[in-house]
Amino acid sequence: MAEPKLSKDVYNVKSDENADSKEHIYLEETFYILSKKKSVFRVRLTSKGLSLIKETDDCSKEQTILLRDIIGSKCMRSKRRRVGARSCICSSFVGHQQLKVVDENSGDLDESDISAYLYIYAYNLKRSRRSFKRERTTITLRFRSYDKYEDNNREAQKWRTTIKCLLVDQPITYTLPYNDKKLLILLNPKSGPGKARELFQTKAAPILQESDTPYDLHVTKYAQYAREFVRTRNVYAWRGIVAVGGDGVLFEILNGMFERLDWQQAFAEVPLAILPCGSGNGLARTICHHYNEPYIPQNLTGLTMALARGKTAHMDVVRVETKSKIMFSFLSVGWGLLSDIDIESERLRAIGGQRFTVWALARLVGLRKYKGVVSYAKIKDVSNLPKPKHPLTISHSVSQDGALDSPEADAFFDCDENSEVFTSAVNGKRHQRVDSWYSVNSRRSAFYSTRGSEYHSVTSSGSEMRSPVHACMHGPASHLPSLMFQLPSHWVHEEGEFVMVYVSYQSYIGEDLLFAPRSHLSDGIMWMLIIKAGISRSQILSLLLGMSQGNHSEINTEHIKMIPVSAFRIVPEGPNGHLTVDGELVEYGPIQAEIFPNIVNLLVPDTK
Repeated sequence: MAEPKLSKDVYNVKSDENADSKEHIYLEETFYILSKKKSVFRVRLTSKGLSLIKETDDCSKEQTILLRDIIGSKCMRSKRRRVGARSCICSSFVGHQQLKVVDENSGDLDESDISAYLYIYAYNLKRSRRSFKRERTTITLRFRSYDKYEDNNREAQKWRTTIKCLLVDQPITYTLPYNDKKLLILLNPKSGPGKARELFQTKAAPILQESDTPYDLHVTKYAQYAREFVRTRNVYAWRGIVAVGGDGVLFEILNGMFERLDWQQAFAEVPLAILPCGSGNGLARTICHHYNEPYIPQNLTGLTMALARGKTAHMDVVRVETKSKIMFSFLSVGWGLLSDIDIESERLRAIGGQRFTVWALARLVGLRKYKGVVSYAKIKDVSNLPKPKHPLTISHSVSQDGALDSPEADAFFDCDENSEVFTSAVNGKRHQRVDSWYSVNSRRSAFYSTRGSEYHSVTSSGSEMRSPVHACMHGPASHLPSLMFQLPSHWVHEEGEFVMVYVSYQSYIGEDLLFAPRSHLSDGIMWMLIIKAGISRSQILSLLLGMSQGNHSEINTEHIKMIPVSAFRIVPEGPNGHLTVDGELVEYGPIQAEIFPNIVNLLVPDTK
């Protein structure tokens, strides 16, 4: 077997990218196949990926495993030979495993086999009819150039270490990169049809194991468990927080992080992620959409790979204010038809995402209208928005005429039971203000931290934790006047009867609902869909059906309009109706929201 050749550059003429770009070769070796005379594999590890060229007397076949599709590798050792098995050094294409190989620390090893085996795990993108899917591939390289197992293992470990360094984008060394921080997995077993635990164990856990990604798994025990957990624990002990379930569990995590005094540092250092096991799964579908990752319901492959690779991207959040509380949102705010469908279809949760379709038909038959006032700050040019600095922290004050003053100084306020209530005088009246640093019935926040964490396959006994104090919402301070105050003069106001007002800041609000095709994870834009009363049921049905392709987004008629906004206020009339934030029911009444770009870091697929 040839000695490995290191550190060489070649021109990547076969790449889809610029032909002038160089492809760096890190390792190269030739592997012989003894069962076939004059048949060899030439294997290269390059900056592009793993190139395998199978050469025989009459043909040559090449296969390239892209680096972005490789998830990890492991060195193994032979346990015992099968009787009559072929002696194969390199098994890179489809074929049966010839030897039983196990971890080198296992018992009953085959001491006569001095070979070291390198298993390389990859999930390649394959076209399946009109779409793509990921297909698991295992590359097996057998090293036996030397007379001792230790020497062969050293060569195999060199390949393994180089692959790991490339995957985590670190300089090539002969020491295996190691991150002592685990992922924190918060799993809601009741999300959607209730299959989150099963899906995680069968779909995600094997990939995390192949990538050597350690994690702590905690199963939520009650409503708001995830929220209390991230608020009261030392989140810096983990390298990321993963919500396993629907959008609801991530909503809890997001707001729990904003209830920390150190929210700004926490978001900067601890990225969030989601594995979709719920009914809607809007954010997960959006992430896959933006990063060209195949999205297949109940298939967690691509997003689990993102957890292992560790690439991050910024995401906007929206500050939402009601009469009695504030909260932060990552997906949507709704009033009317879609919110009614979302909340009332809960009784059909067992059937998964199909519940929305079934209930949409029911709500079309009994179509409702809602009176109220919708106000918004319209974005005139969505293609030329200024990029905000990260992180964004703004203080504000409200002047007597309702205009906003926004000095550049940062503001941070503690949550103290002795703090003064923020008040302003408008038209001679004084009103209590619910703001970022103030929450009704607030108390000084107490925080608990743990110096270490245990590895959990299920929630350990005694791990239940409830915060003994009232939470206080922090986060960036609002630009907007209080709900009781007059809005700025440049806002647009629409009053009358509405079938629906729905605002989203993600492309998808469900697995098959492309709500805002022009939206990005971090662009500072909310997309508001207004449907006024007077529209026919057939038009609404056509619009809902068109949402699967985003066909509704360019409609602008007497009854339907789609508007890019930076802030809005909805004031419903009457006591009956549903208001939702990220699919969660909130108190019915006045509500307003504004967007803050680049607040959260998300773990996203690697598209290099």
